[in-house]
Amino acid sequence: MIMKKQKYIIAKYDRGKAILEQLTGVAEKDPKTGYAAFAPTIELFLKEHLFADIFERDILTYAERELVTVSVLASIGGVQPMLKSHLAICLNVGLSEEQLQQFIIIIKSTVGKKEAIVAQKIFDEVLANRK
Repeated sequence: MIMKKQKYIIAKYDRGKAILEQLTGVAEKDPKTGYAAFAPTIELFLKEHLFADIFERDILTYAERELVTVSVLASIGGVQPMLKSHLAICLNVGLSEEQLQQFIIIIKSTVGKKEAIVAQKIFDEVLANRK
């Protein structure tokens, strides 16, 4: 029984890893770095539960999930590295530059001018890094 559970966990981790690689467009390498090396339990949780359990559901598309994430990150502020990553993921999942520019306008009208300015600055960095 333990072996079956262990195989399921590994398969779930691998599914989450594949989804994350699809979103970011970057294959994961070993050895682990950053938060994955510092807190392997968090890395396991994110891959198994966020990416495998939640992202595999078909309630929202990847693009819709990313727009929700970007809106939250822009609203709370102080998380520019995460906002930058998620704006890049938006482009990876098929949202266009024009759609994201329109989304930043929506952030300005619904969240605030300051938050939209920060989001625009970060989006400009994302676009510059892609060229």
